[in-house]
Amino acid sequence: MAMASTTGTNPSQLLPLELVDKCIGSRIHIVMKSDKEIVGTLLGFDDFVNMVLEDVVEFENTPEGRRVTKLEQILLNGNNITMLIPGSEGPEI
Repeated sequence: MAMASTTGTNPSQLLPLELVDKCIGSRIHIVMKSDKEIVGTLLGFDDFVNMVLEDVVEFENTPEGRRVTKLEQILLNGNNITMLIPGSEGPEI
């Protein structure tokens, strides 16, 4: 897939996949369709926004309260992602 050049353009004119590409190597907060939110360092993604993250913290809201799980690496299915928040360190407590 060819990406349009954004040299000298307004950042608001970035295409969605170009913004995700700029986040590689950075922390990203991901809100899933389920009751999970994931924060990790983005290693890579594909055209379907399937993502590989490392140094991951998973936040899950359960009836007993918030459960926090730390994972070394994770592969996320892009179909289950609702929102991406670049540079965020996770949900507010």
